[in-house]
Amino acid sequence: MTDSAQQKVIDGSAWEEFCDSLKEAGKLIDSEKAPQDAFNRAEGYRYLTRMLRAGLESFIEYADKDFAVLRSGAHETIKMGADNPDNRYESAGVNPANDYRIVGTRGTVDYLGISTVANLYSQGKSMVTTGFLDSRDMEISENGRIEIILSKNEQPGNWIPMTDETNQVNVRQTFQDRVNEKRAELKLERIGAEGERPEPFSADKLVRGLQGATRFLRNTTGMFENWAESFLPDENTLPHADQAYCQMIGGDPNIHYFHSYWKLADDEALVLEAAKIPECQTWNFQLDNWWMESLDYVNHTIHVNKTTAHYEPDGSVKVIVSHTDPGHPNWIETAGHNNGTMCWRWIGATEHPDVETRVVKASEL
Repeated sequence: MTDSAQQKVIDGSAWEEFCDSLKEAGKLIDSEKAPQDAFNRAEGYRYLTRMLRAGLESFIEYADKDFAVLRSGAHETIKMGADNPDNRYESAGVNPANDYRIVGTRGTVDYLGISTVANLYSQGKSMVTTGFLDSRDMEISENGRIEIILSKNEQPGNWIPMTDETNQVNVRQTFQDRVNEKRAELKLERIGAEGERPEPFSADKLVRGLQGATRFLRNTTGMFENWAESFLPDENTLPHADQAYCQMIGGDPNIHYFHSYWKLADDEALVLEAAKIPECQTWNFQLDNWWMESLDYVNHTIHVNKTTAHYEPDGSVKVIVSHTDPGHPNWIETAGHNNGTMCWRWIGATEHPDVETRVVKASEL
């Protein structure tokens, strides 16, 4: 335990610095191109509280990489980076000097992908994949049991590489039908940790944790706000995203992304048309707010996927974003928003056709 950390805790300066950092992070809401109405600013401040919770969990509650815990860090009330409503996200911090084992059951969820990454979000940088394994390539026992080794050294069976830069493992589960599919139940353990217990909390851990949490808050929210600003020139269109950038900040290697900005007056609607649906594991479309949080998918229909979508007789798909129900089966609710960001994904697709968009008067629908 360092003398400086002890002193910061004793004199209260550790907490004061934490509070000052939070105040500084709040300036994100004043970004020049961000919406400045009360509704969007309120969501922005709520977003900061959510990201602070994510940071505190990562850097204080689950910071010990020798006793890593696989947990859901993005869900209905912690959202970031166009989080997919069809996904269950889990992650844990890891130390590449260790070897780890993931054990559990496969379940019936449509897609299961596990990756090791070098996550530098807290430094305002990238999240680079250092190893990846898709359930389609896993050895799974007849009773659905899985065992996977995470290690810098190649292992027999299911193995996900780590490098000297690896600091996190991510698990993505993508559902087609959350009601009827069963999620994978997985546990992460450090190999050789039997009988060991983590060291008690300390002044050092507190100071490092508070600093890490606010650094994560400031840099991660800034990165995604800047990304949202970059969509403005493509308002109400849906161009192919920069796939290299998507991968650099943690995108799934199996996904081809479209990202953009949408804005609709009270009497307008956005019509999206995918004339061709390629051979793919799945696809989906979702509506997000300015801060790149998926809208409230618990209480509203804000996304559609390969299974839930209604298809036209020719196999194409039409999706309608509007403030009121147009009577179309693929209606996406704006949930009180007039603008925000949006995302279309082709997942495991053989090709990546365009998605056409047009703005119409709601009365025309």
